[in-house]
Amino acid sequence: MKPARPLSGRTIWFAGIGGAGLSSYAILARAWGADVSGWDRFETPYLRHVRAAGIRVEISQDPAGQPDGAEIVVSTAFRAAVAGKTRAEFLAELVALQASVVVAGTHGKTTTAAMIAFCLDRLGQDPSFLIGGEVAQLGTNARAGTGWLVVEGDESDRTIASLRPRMAVVTNVELDHHTTFASLAELEELFDTWLAQVPQVVRGASLAPTAIDLSVPGEHNRRNAACALAALELMGVEPEGAAAALAEFRGARRRFERRGTARGATVYDDYAHHPTEIAASIEAARSEGAGRVLVAFQPHLFSRTRHLARDLAQSLTRADAVCVTEIYPAREAPLPGVTGKLVVDALVELRPGMPVGWTPSLDDAVAFLTRRVRAGDIVLTLGAGDIDRAAELVLDGLG
Repeated sequence: MKPARPLSGRTIWFAGIGGAGLSSYAILARAWGADVSGWDRFETPYLRHVRAAGIRVEISQDPAGQPDGAEIVVSTAFRAAVAGKTRAEFLAELVALQASVVVAGTHGKTTTAAMIAFCLDRLGQDPSFLIGGEVAQLGTNARAGTGWLVVEGDESDRTIASLRPRMAVVTNVELDHHTTFASLAELEELFDTWLAQVPQVVRGASLAPTAIDLSVPGEHNRRNAACALAALELMGVEPEGAAAALAEFRGARRRFERRGTARGATVYDDYAHHPTEIAASIEAARSEGAGRVLVAFQPHLFSRTRHLARDLAQSLTRADAVCVTEIYPAREAPLPGVTGKLVVDALVELRPGMPVGWTPSLDDAVAFLTRRVRAGDIVLTLGAGDIDRAAELVLDGLG
């Protein structure tokens, strides 16, 4: 399916190469023949795979290492600092070079894309893939193969509008990016316009959760699996073989990822940052037979927290004890009066008497959890920022 080294002769420099998205694009571009290098401000887990692919990386506070005459691809985080091609524009090029399936949606796109890539790999289909999270069973978040290209699409900055895959999978649609879309109707219009240009479409809303046994817990993962199986069938994969392969799938990094056990308590980390995702993660913990579920939650983005503080709190009432850190700003500037304490105040109102902590720093959150945890508990660190560091600190504190 894939032309041989279709990017040969091109020199490409990635600004923000350590991110989940651009790291995978860089790896695929290198495998497809481009001379690739990049820059980021900090070390990230993804750079291990980037360097292993033979890609040069500069780490500094200011952009550095750009080769003369290179094409520049810039992550969303650095658009104000570096001029160049957007990640959406470059991804559209990659999608056009190989038979592609783009997995999009508000929740579950990383897991669903990982499920599809994993099954294709297990069944000898030699897929290419670009996934927004590392998949331990695949050994990386990106690879160049000769079969289908499995891509995770992003609606947060309207990236998906420029993609023209052979197939699209939409897991679900909820309003999550309030600086990009004024309403759910506007978001739905984006998806409808995009999907009208895609030959084959799988819609999660029309599918029943899969009944097969999975290694990943939760109703949300049964729905993700249903999307994956439907897509695989359209690709020509025999359903029984796909189901058998999918039963072996153990998840992607930071998607209800088991981090370890100490003092009889088990610590999981999850990327959940929207009320629907938080509720699903806590439900998954309950399905694992937890005595209690203790949560450290890091809100993500000032805009999301301002619009969804009460909904976030409502989803957190499903836990037995909760602490909330300060907001992880990512690409946004602070908003007056918007802090993580908005979620704490709503929690106290919605569930009086529940153990709730306002723990602005990660160290505060770790102290809150380690003081309360006992054998049989599940500890969840939730959020799309750097809250995953707290999971290891909790294990260290308990150990």
